[in-house]
Amino acid sequence: MSPYHPDAEDALEQATAELFERLGWEVVNAYHETFPDSLLGRENAGEVVLVSRLRSALERLNPGLPRAAIDQAIEELARDRSALSPAQANREVYRLLRDGVKVRYRDEDGAEVEESVRVVDWSEPKNNDFLLVRQLW
Repeated sequence: MSPYHPDAEDALEQATAELFERLGWEVVNAYHETFPDSLLGRENAGEVVLVSRLRSALERLNPGLPRAAIDQAIEELARDRSALSPAQANREVYRLLRDGVKVRYRDEDGAEVEESVRVVDWSEPKNNDFLLVRQLW
């Protein structure tokens, strides 16, 4: 049990982090994160999409897809949606997570190929990268 007062925000945060850890998630407290030596691999505090982790996960879930396809998927997933309502932005990201990201690229023969880049392995959850970041500034 946490040594914090039960009404404290930190106690709730700690209990939540502990629950996710028990579920197998990696938990990182980024309160003291510094730059350029970010413990999350970020270049600056404005970078909220952890591109290196995302790239690694997409490559693992989509073996054989060229770098150009993975790059397009990352660009779409990290696209600025601040002009949308929060509900609309959530719907867009949800669809990408659920259905994958449609990309187009040219294969070795120069033919245009359309693929769907998987973001989540829904049939084998252990193949996914689960990370909870506390105190992301």
